Amino acid sequence: MTGTMKINIWSDIRCPFCYIGKKKFEKALDAFAGKDKIEVIWRSFQLDPNLETKPGINAVDHIAAIKGISKKDAGEMHDQVTRVAKEVGLDFDFEKTVVANSFNAHRLIQLAKTKRLGNEVEEQLFKAHFTEGKNIDDEEILVETAVAVGLNKEEVRVMLTSDAFAKEVEEEERQARAIGVRGVPFFVFNDKYAVSGAQSSATFLQALQQSW
Repeated sequence: MTGTMKINIWSDIRCPFCYIGKKKFEKALDAFAGKDKIEVIWRSFQLDPNLETKPGINAVDHIAAIKGISKKDAGEMHDQVTRVAKEVGLDFDFEKTVVANSFNAHRLIQLAKTKRLGNEVEEQLFKAHFTEGKNIDDEEILVETAVAVGLNKEEVRVMLTSDAFAKEVEEEERQARAIGVRGVPFFVFNDKYAVSGAQSSATFLQALQQSW
């Protein structure tokens, strides 16, 4: 195959398995002979578009409340996810994770993609949300995250105070529904093969080789 091969990944910054899936996919990509010819495009998907940002509530309390379960049961659910994350070198801290709507974070990713920094911003937002306990719906946090990967501070501020890139986020969510995406992460290789969920690196490598 000549030229580059595109891989579209629909994901949500609030989704722990999207971050875990990203790490598993990257491990497969590292082992793939044609990795220099791969273009990864991050696509927006909100698991809960109506979620209200609540800086004073962590992920464990939130799940306990919406599922009507005890904090202990909610904690155990999160502990399982934390163990899976550790296997790929990630340190999740759900006691610190802030309940936050991800729409503005997705708008920031859209801006970053126009500067070829989509992957870098995606990574930093996941890290901010799951390991650093930062509010990903807070303007200052989003600006700080953007500047850390090389985006222009003023450009980011202007974007956040307008409705710029809202249409792009909504369009990508519409595309996801059109191809039948019900949950994320969702990987589409070369517009032909789809892989749903945080599969093993071996599965991702096989999909890369088949698509290639």
